[in-house]
Amino acid sequence: MKSEDIHDVITILREEYKHWQTPAVTIVAQCNGSPFKVLVSCIISLRTKDEVTALASARLFARAATPEEMMKLSEKDVSELIYPAGFYHTKSAQITALSQRLVDEYGGLVPDSIEELLTFKGVGRKTANLVVTLGFGKAGICVDTHVHRISNRLGYVDTKNPEETEWALRSKLPPEYWGDINDLLVAFGQNHCHPVSPRCSSCRLSPLCSRIGVKRTR
Repeated sequence: MKSEDIHDVITILREEYKHWQTPAVTIVAQCNGSPFKVLVSCIISLRTKDEVTALASARLFARAATPEEMMKLSEKDVSELIYPAGFYHTKSAQITALSQRLVDEYGGLVPDSIEELLTFKGVGRKTANLVVTLGFGKAGICVDTHVHRISNRLGYVDTKNPEETEWALRSKLPPEYWGDINDLLVAFGQNHCHPVSPRCSSCRLSPLCSRIGVKRTR
């Protein structure tokens, strides 16, 4: 695709999004702007189905919605509340540890910089960007495997991994689309532009897409 086509791409994706299943990032966005809830929900969502993430987060936050409240729960309590999220034992330890650190070092407040968030165990760039954007309303671009794959498949960027894709998008994606790009491409990737055999025959983006790396379509 041509770089200037990004405006048409975003317009089409926004129209199609109304018909797709809500991705996990939107579930995380329903945390009422609480940076702590966004952070914890992101940790729960890793390698976990969206519906499981939503229910597990709701159960946990009904008991503990702040770092201070989380410290009143044991790791076992947290594990039981977020079960059956994937790797729930590991995640409960991470949630407990980061809550303790937030209380001890930050007065119970989540830091609002990506660099600071990356110092927490279990927090990667995608999670840090989500906390900054959804929790603090600051500019950021959240890149996961869907965003990385589709941005390259379209031919909008030429990168080797999600971190490279984030920096490439930061340099060329119009700022007004930063907040939408993850939600749109995750939903697109989950519902239509699959990793293997994407649905190109019924895709409205097909005339604009370079189909980089696509070997088989439907």
